[in-house]
Order: sequence, then C-alpha cells, then structure tokens
Amino acid sequence: MTQTLPDAPLFAQALGPAALAGLARRAEAVAIPLGALLAGLAAFSLFLAALGHSPAAFYALVWRAGFGTGFSWENTLSRAAPLLLAALCVALPARLGLVVIGGEGAIALGGLAAAVAAGIGGPLAPALMALAAMAAGALWIGAVGWLRHARGVNETISSLLMAYVAIALFNHLVEGPLRDPASLNKPSTAPLPDALRMGEIPGVGVHWGLAVGVAACALSWLLIERTRWGFAARIAGGNVRAAQLQGLPVGALVVGFAALGGAFAGLVGLFEVAAVHGAANASLMAGYGYSGILIAFLARHNPLAIIPAAVLVGGLEASGGLVQRRMDLPDATVLVLEGFVFVAILLSETLYGRCRVFAPERWGRA
Repeated sequence: MTQTLPDAPLFAQALGPAALAGLARRAEAVAIPLGALLAGLAAFSLFLAALGHSPAAFYALVWRAGFGTGFSWENTLSRAAPLLLAALCVALPARLGLVVIGGEGAIALGGLAAAVAAGIGGPLAPALMALAAMAAGALWIGAVGWLRHARGVNETISSLLMAYVAIALFNHLVEGPLRDPASLNKPSTAPLPDALRMGEIPGVGVHWGLAVGVAACALSWLLIERTRWGFAARIAGGNVRAAQLQGLPVGALVVGFAALGGAFAGLVGLFEVAAVHGAANASLMAGYGYSGILIAFLARHNPLAIIPAAVLVGGLEASGGLVQRRMDLPDATVLVLEGFVFVAILLSETLYGRCRVFAPERWGRA
C-alpha cells in the first residue's frame, strides 16, 4: 500500500506517487534543456563582452531580425521549415540510441534525386519527385542503421563519413553528367519547369515545406508515443539486450527508424529544389543537416519539441545579416552562438536524474 509523506503538498497527495513521478520527469525534461540554453546564451554574452561588444545590443538585434516584425517572422519560418525535417533525421534514430549526424548528405542526394525525377515530366512528376527524394535519403541513412546493426560500425562516424561521400557524389554528378550547359558560373541541373515549382502557403509567405515539417513532427510523435513500433523502439533504445530477449525485431527497428529519418532529410532537398532554388546545385549544402543536430538535442529528441526549437534556431540564423551590418561582426557570429548553446546542452546531459529538485520523493513517496 502506498503512503504519502505527511508534509507533502495537497497536489502531491491528489496525484499519487506514480503520477507525481511522471510529472517530475516531464518538468526535468523541460527545465534542464531550458537552463542549458540560458547558460549557453550567458557564456556567449561573456564572450561578446570580452570582444568589446554589447550583449544587450546583440540580443536586441537578434530579436528584431528574427521575431520583431511580420517580415522577420516570415524569414524565421522560412529558415525553420527545412530545420524541422533535418532535426527528425537525428531525433528518430536517437530513440533507439543512435547518434546520426550525417543528414547533410541525405539532403544533398534527396535534392538531386528530386531534380532528376522532375525530368520525367507528366502529371505524376510531383509525386515522383517526392518519392525519389525520400527514397534517396532513406537508402543513405538506412544504410547507416544497417551498418550499425549488422556490422557493429559506429553510426556517428559512418553517417559523417557517408555525408562526405554523398556530397562528393553530388558534386561529381552536378558538375559532370547532370550539369545544365546553361549554368555557367554555378553548376546546376536543368531548371525545373514552372509547373513543378512549389508556391507559398496562403497568407503565411513561407513555402509548403513548413506545413510538411510540422505535420512530420506531429506524425513522428504519434509513431513514437502511440504505436507499438514506437513502444518497441523505446524499449530497444533503453536496453537492446532486453529487447532481443523479448523477441523484438531490433534490426528492423534500427534500419527502419534510420531510414525514416533519412526520408525526412531527403524531403529537405526536395523543398530546397522545388520551392527555393529551382534546380540542384551547391546551395543545397547550407548546413541544415548540422543545425538539425543542435535542434534535436535541444528538443531532447521529442518530435513535438522540435517545432519551437527549430523556430528559435531559425530566428537566430535569420539575424546573422543584421548583426553583421550593425555591429561589425562576422555573419558566422550566430554559428558561434549555436556552438556555445550546443556545448551547454551536451554538458547538461550529466544532470538528468541528479537534480534533487525534480525527485518525486521531495513531495511524495511510494
């Protein structure tokens, strides 16, 4: 029989030990990443002050450029759209304990596959472009999962190395067999016909990749939290040996979740080709795959939490130009800020389960 400590607050007595423990875990999952974010911002402020620049002026410019006006929000959401899908490439395999950081390669190959599929033409061309982009990303990142399960190859190293291979393959094809002869200064594939270009969401001013990214995050959350495959993935991520003893298909889960993450990364390439650049070229390698790593870790690999995290990072990256003009700082200053935040998030991993303020026994005990 369970009892609550006599001095426990009324809400603890009403919830019960089990519910209170769940509430404490959720509070910890929110408070620690938020604290790490604030710590990273504070450390970067000291860095700015040491360089003789005002942190207050810097953050005022970031707010103005990223969130201060309607135009700023359009710019922020445009940058957040690819980051939503790129972060899922990291977050989904992470639920099985995999650290996949090679999404940049899947983005490049996804965009190239979409550009090639556009050449088929016909009424099915948009669907073929989407399928080709997802297939290219899924095969590339799914291979990382297969190497991890079947051959024991570290997925962090293999995904990073395969990203370099993918980019090299992309450059070879775009600058060689698939190059449009009319692209003189910047090698590109043939431009997409106007009929295959994607427009903007009405009234938002952002291409449809934003809506697809939000929907993908919501569906990914449902997959992980409300399906038996997600339940099996959480078990395998916590203890592979226990999952195998229970007869769970660990290999299929590893490859499947890695491939699904890669498919979402491939969609980034599709939207960059069809909605932004109009062709596959070197502009696809814009660093979205690497920013997705920061977002996934900031969101604790929770697909729903990826949405606000992507908007935050999108706002930061949208402010780089204004910071450069007004404060005479390099455009890469925002990347330095992201580095500070990422290091703080990695350091905060040691705090989970050690902060007594989140211990349920402070309010109730089984």
